[in-house]
Amino acid sequence: MTAVLIADDDADIRDLVAFKLEQVGYDVIAVEDGQSALEAARRNQPALAVLDVSMPGLSGIDVCRMLRADQATAGMLIVMLTARVQEQDIEGGFGAGADDYVTKPFSPRELVSRIQSLLTRSRT
Repeated sequence: MTAVLIADDDADIRDLVAFKLEQVGYDVIAVEDGQSALEAARRNQPALAVLDVSMPGLSGIDVCRMLRADQATAGMLIVMLTARVQEQDIEGGFGAGADDYVTKPFSPRELVSRIQSLLTRSRT
């Protein structure tokens, strides 16, 4: 089963995304902050991480940069999920190495579709 890491300090969003991903067959690792996300990514080696930008401690952008800099996690797919919608925020997410950038409020079905698409393309 493909593992997906979700890091968001909002428990409702974290639970919603986890529920939707589990419904379509993903193994979900859910954490509430950036440091936990970094540790879980290194320990579990998920295929993809969904990172909130604004979290206590390490931001999603920080985690993204650190994952890209670590040879063991550099190839992991990363989706930023955030309320930060300004052009410079989006550029910052992609500049840090994100593969996709989804803004809140978001459609859970669209997020799952984007994740499935990224994972499918990465396997070919």
